[in-house]
Amino acid sequence: MTFDLNIPSQLMAALLPDLLLMGGAMILMLVAAWKPESDEHQRLVGQGAMALIVGTIGAVIYMMMRGVTGSPGGVIAVDGFRWLVDIVVLLGALGTIALAIEHNRRDGITHPESHVLVLFAAAGMMILAAGRDLMVIFLGIEIMSVAVYVLAGLNRRSARSAEASLKYFLLGAFATGFLLYGIALVYGATGQTQIENIGLAVQKHNLVNNPMMLIGIGLMLVGMGFKVAAVPFHMWAPDVYDGAPTPISAFMAATVKTAAFAAFFRIWYDAFYFAFQGWGLATWWLAVITMVVGNVIALSQKNIQRMLAYSSIVHTGYLLVAVTSSSSLASTAFTFYVLAYTLATFGAFAVVATLQGSETDAPIAEYDGLWHSRPWLAVAMSVYLLALLGFPVFGGVGFFAKWYVLQAAISSPAGLTSLAVILVLTSVISAGYYLQIVRVMFMKTRPEGVREPGPVGGLTRSVLVVTAVLILALGLFPSRLVEVAGSNGFKLYPYSAALDIGRPRLPQ
Repeated sequence: MTFDLNIPSQLMAALLPDLLLMGGAMILMLVAAWKPESDEHQRLVGQGAMALIVGTIGAVIYMMMRGVTGSPGGVIAVDGFRWLVDIVVLLGALGTIALAIEHNRRDGITHPESHVLVLFAAAGMMILAAGRDLMVIFLGIEIMSVAVYVLAGLNRRSARSAEASLKYFLLGAFATGFLLYGIALVYGATGQTQIENIGLAVQKHNLVNNPMMLIGIGLMLVGMGFKVAAVPFHMWAPDVYDGAPTPISAFMAATVKTAAFAAFFRIWYDAFYFAFQGWGLATWWLAVITMVVGNVIALSQKNIQRMLAYSSIVHTGYLLVAVTSSSSLASTAFTFYVLAYTLATFGAFAVVATLQGSETDAPIAEYDGLWHSRPWLAVAMSVYLLALLGFPVFGGVGFFAKWYVLQAAISSPAGLTSLAVILVLTSVISAGYYLQIVRVMFMKTRPEGVREPGPVGGLTRSVLVVTAVLILALGLFPSRLVEVAGSNGFKLYPYSAALDIGRPRLPQ
């Protein structure tokens, strides 16, 4: 089935999953406002939000299984890459609400609108994954960002939560300014906002060395760097992840990053592919600095939530390697990686939320001897940390996620062998903080007086079990997932054409 995106009715049909989620979110917003705030009411709205997400996932899978595509041109993409990213985003939103329903009482959050905001943020992320026009992508970023700004400050009793929300808002608005100015300059250089037309204009008019074009790409790179928390644009991430409610921290660390990188990939590959010589070296160094700085700072963290924040920054560096590779394996590696990373991140934050208690601090010392008091939590946390490390077998799908990013780098005609080596070396450094937590859980005794976690709720237990099982199962049988990711990746321009306009090789 092919939609003609120039016909409004068919354009609306191509946006069916997005409209289903947005329409359902608006209805739930009215339901949330119908009764006074209470824990019971927020649970009811949360359950309705989870049902809506499941229905939206069904609609996305239906579109994917039917092989729905869109006509050339148009402001949205209708392709397998969009559907895969939508599924990862919706799974992240489902995990966020499942954790939040049971942990909102602990954090003193009784307003049911929190779950609706997650839905609106997810809707913005789906627009990001679908956007083939810079204006549509900007709209998706704003829908997502405004909702997440509020989500970061949900805990009204916590000064750190308010600080996190304010920092995120101010720096996010600052980053949006860079992005918007970059879009304006790219439009000035090419006369286009549709990303495919921008790519054709760059090729046709040889705009690789056009100053306005290069400055526009640079400003957009700064804006996207803020959104994905790449060094040196990462300064907001540790404080925001530490101050926000734990389920929202997981949402920002995994799902927001997935959506932002999906837009990053589509813009850089569809619009700026022929301008690689203008941005390839910049993203090369951005990936290296992000991997090195994130790992080094993570080694010194004593708070597990801040450690996971710097870990998230490191994984931004790994994904930047896939962006820089510009190879045919890049989108396959990306979709495989973000699914594995989302599973591991939500599992790890679910354990953190279970152990955290009512205070906002989450010291690593609380994990000493966890094996002796809650062995299944210790085993689950080990699986998540080993997956983030990319450890073979016990890290499950996390190992193959890094493997395919390495394959994308090594197979790149741009020559990224040195970047692949740096990725491996920084992964070894990350063992210093991932394995440290595993060590203290299993090899230390449980200190006296340490607060023991309460019983794990049914929804939180489901998140823990599903994520751990999927990580291990997909690690044993990754081929089907790789096949799906590969067959639904977006197509690159012919590489020879890019080489013909003077594509340089990067540092060896």
